[in-house]
Amino acid sequence: MKPDYFLGLLQFADGLFPSGAYAHSLGLETYVAAGAISGMEGVEAIVRAHLAGSAGPADTVAMANAIAAQQAGALAPCLLIDRHLDAFKPAAEARAASRQMGRQTLRIAADLLDQPLLSEFCAAARRDLTPGHHAVAFGMVAGACEWPPLAAALAYLHATAVAMSGAALRLLPLGQLEGQRMLHRLAPLIARLAQEAIDRPLAEMMTFAPELEIAAMRHATLEARLFRS
Repeated sequence: MKPDYFLGLLQFADGLFPSGAYAHSLGLETYVAAGAISGMEGVEAIVRAHLAGSAGPADTVAMANAIAAQQAGALAPCLLIDRHLDAFKPAAEARAASRQMGRQTLRIAADLLDQPLLSEFCAAARRDLTPGHHAVAFGMVAGACEWPPLAAALAYLHATAVAMSGAALRLLPLGQLEGQRMLHRLAPLIARLAQEAIDRPLAEMMTFAPELEIAAMRHATLEARLFRS
């Protein structure tokens, strides 16, 4: 990968990128509030379930297909992928979180990159003509910036794990070292899921994480909330 392409990937996948990921726990807060988890072992189990049951086979598959659609220069396939992913998110909070992060990513990308198709997709999301999910936005940016699909998939899944780890550190009395140990242990899973995702056509997108989806639905009923999802 060219140095400027690699730096672009680091920028968009960085935890400090203002997509709004820091405001979401992806249901993790529900487990903490219920007393179901109290340490990193429980956090890691939930992160693994989210990666293997949802983020990998659904979001990252959509992201990889969006790369190809963007590089083909056609808006219609990008809109189709976006609608398809929207149907795979039954929990309203999780669906809204993905849309919010995606639209923020699109807004910044349209400003930074001189790419007509990306700007057109951003405008469609702004007018509510398409959901504008984060995975699709990230994939379109990846296509525009010519990131290799595997590198983009690895970065997307790693960023997801980092965001959930950061949420756990704010919700529980855990140390930074514990979070880094968890991310290190997750590396083989992330590598496998990334490779599987880039090899899957859109028709093979799937998700199975019912307990996490129920946790996301229950999050809206918590009396006190630190996160938006």
